[in-house]
Amino acid sequence: MKFRTNVLPAEQVYAILANERRRHALDGLRSTGGTVTVNELSTLVAGRETGESPPPTRCRESVYTSLVQTHLPKLADAGVIAYDRESQTIELSKGARDVGLYTEILAPGGATWSELYRALGLASLLVVLAALLDVPIVSAVDPVLWTSLALGVFAAASSAQLWVNRLSVLRQLRLR
Repeated sequence: MKFRTNVLPAEQVYAILANERRRHALDGLRSTGGTVTVNELSTLVAGRETGESPPPTRCRESVYTSLVQTHLPKLADAGVIAYDRESQTIELSKGARDVGLYTEILAPGGATWSELYRALGLASLLVVLAALLDVPIVSAVDPVLWTSLALGVFAAASSAQLWVNRLSVLRQLRLR
């Protein structure tokens, strides 16, 4: 097994996340999932800051300037993004995962919601497979019932996540 030795230190991640515009830029890059231009990113960030689509030209220009002069170089130096100044393109790099871990919301048990869903998915798969392979005790219950129970657990977990994050969900709904 190979361990990563170039993980961003917590202090550096906190410095990156301390600025709201950088957080919006990283969220925008994650939502696009690929390579974007500085113009596209500045439009996304300005839209998030103003809540308007399309954002006002003046705001987009201000965001563009601060991204080019301050935020993108800082993110590139930290290894969070790959920024090509000549082509004006940006994409997330390996360091973005380190920053993303600090922004993921935790479930009540202390694990992240994505970890909880992965564990539920794996457990559900193993139980259904055990039922299909006639493992004693587990195979006494129909695999369709196991599948239905797993879907019920996923629905309960989703409801719990919505309840725990209800304030942020309500804020997002009000903004739209």
